[in-house]
Amino acid sequence: MKCPKCGQWNRASIPKCMRCGALLINAQPNSEPDWKNTLRDGQKSAAYYRMDEYGESDATSDARDVLANEMQEFKARKEEGQRQQRKLRTKSAQRGSAPSGMGVQIHISDDPMLFTGSSARRLRSKIPVSEAGSKTTVFHQNIDNEYINDSNENEPLWAEQEQYGTRWQVPQTREMTGLLPERTRRVRKFLRFLIFLLIIVLLALVGFFGYHYFQQRHETELENNRASVIASIVNDLAAHTIKIPGKDGSQIYIRELHTSYIVADGFATIEIPDHVWYDDVEDYLNEQMEVSLTPYLKTASGKQQPLEVISYTIDIPLSPIEMTSPDSLRTDVSSTMYSMSFVVRPGSRVFVNDTEVSDTVNSETGEFSYNATVQPIGDNLFTIRCRSQYCRENQLNVVLYREPQEIPLDLAADTYTSYNEEYMKISCTTLPGATVSIESPFSDMNITSLATTGAFSFYAHFDHIGTNTVKIRASYPGKKDSVINYNVYYLPPASTYTPKAWPLSEAGYAELVSNISYRAEHTQVYVVIGHLQYFVSEKPQMAVFYTSDDEKSRPVLLENYTNRNWELGTFYRIYADAYSTYNGMPWLCARYTYLN
Repeated sequence: MKCPKCGQWNRASIPKCMRCGALLINAQPNSEPDWKNTLRDGQKSAAYYRMDEYGESDATSDARDVLANEMQEFKARKEEGQRQQRKLRTKSAQRGSAPSGMGVQIHISDDPMLFTGSSARRLRSKIPVSEAGSKTTVFHQNIDNEYINDSNENEPLWAEQEQYGTRWQVPQTREMTGLLPERTRRVRKFLRFLIFLLIIVLLALVGFFGYHYFQQRHETELENNRASVIASIVNDLAAHTIKIPGKDGSQIYIRELHTSYIVADGFATIEIPDHVWYDDVEDYLNEQMEVSLTPYLKTASGKQQPLEVISYTIDIPLSPIEMTSPDSLRTDVSSTMYSMSFVVRPGSRVFVNDTEVSDTVNSETGEFSYNATVQPIGDNLFTIRCRSQYCRENQLNVVLYREPQEIPLDLAADTYTSYNEEYMKISCTTLPGATVSIESPFSDMNITSLATTGAFSFYAHFDHIGTNTVKIRASYPGKKDSVINYNVYYLPPASTYTPKAWPLSEAGYAELVSNISYRAEHTQVYVVIGHLQYFVSEKPQMAVFYTSDDEKSRPVLLENYTNRNWELGTFYRIYADAYSTYNGMPWLCARYTYLN
């Protein structure tokens, strides 16, 4: 519609001119435009009739007409809803804005310079509109605290709305987030900070694990390029095998070995016996030794490129040495001469009290004996040192105790420790004028030179098979008596011993079990035939045999005093004499062993 005052064309639905504000008298805000009357809304859509071959017909409507009708209905409902909303907003404004009852208007201004800088803080400030004609949009707060547009779509945007209460101006370009509560903004800030912190932690973890992964990978690559040292055996001796990685065909020189090695299948393989490192060392060696190899890579030009030094630890074994006599490292003796026996590795160097006795070592068995001179002073220490090939030195300290004597009393140096006759001559010396007595079985004592030289002799009588103790005492006025207890192992020859053997039949076994004490006192000889079943002791050898025909019953325990070592499961014929009982079975001392 044209303004009668300024000639400005305006929309027919607004009551005032947009330029000068003059009243447009002919405006009808609620009337519909004339062009709407030309539309055919509400007319019934055309129907389509279809005939089949039997002459029957049916009417169907066009889908486009149906869609047009639905759109018209939707438009009508929308217009009705808008009218209802305008009525509700008008009533709410008259009653006051819920829940406080204060009318609140929010005017959205088109001026972009209205809020600058800290506009978010001024968002809630009340800015009254003083100039008429400022272009605003009115909002009211309903009962659910929701802001709704209270402007009539048919009214001009600049219409006065002061009757609805205090106005609020908000730039149109400003979003409504400023109206959120302070608590909601704090929660959002906290969530943003938490997400940022989680991202930082995630990046730190990725960096940490990535660093360790690449570090481990680098160490693995270095490890694969390093030489490996493996314990091995070369010629039945301890050794180490070294593998140095390299290019096939290249040469690696070892300075300590003065030898070059060819790389094959990616490695240069070097086998080094451990004894190579200490064979020439004469001083005392520890249990372990640290050794090093210095390898060099020979290049095509003939130069030697140094590689990483290889170090490893070797164990140095002790030289084997076994004492067979006496039975312990400390022994009481009563004679001047005492024979000690040992077993070492053949070819070993042996020293007794710093005196080398290597020439007495048996080259096949490694056995050797040493006749020790024992003085009547208490402890006599003998140090036996042994150095075997490929071993470090071993040492034994043996103490032979001989009671101190006020009256010297000694046996001849050639006195036997074992004998196969019933009588053995024993010669002694003591203090001239001393009184001598023999406290063990003997005969034919000769004391013709006792008063002048102190020499005397007699024949010891061995009344049982096995160890017999010869006891001699010397007395002198004003002095303490001197006593010698000398053990001699008596064993008759096999021609005399074996014919006395009784078989261990069922009756003989029962008789032996019933009269074991009597048979042991008279050293009755028995023959045991069968397989060695099991060992009770390895040193001394004590083994169980079954004397029944099926070798399942009548067990006996045999202690080995023969010159042969027994082996498990071997069939033997053994001659032994009664000694005692062991776990309810007879205990016999074996003197002669034969392979049956």
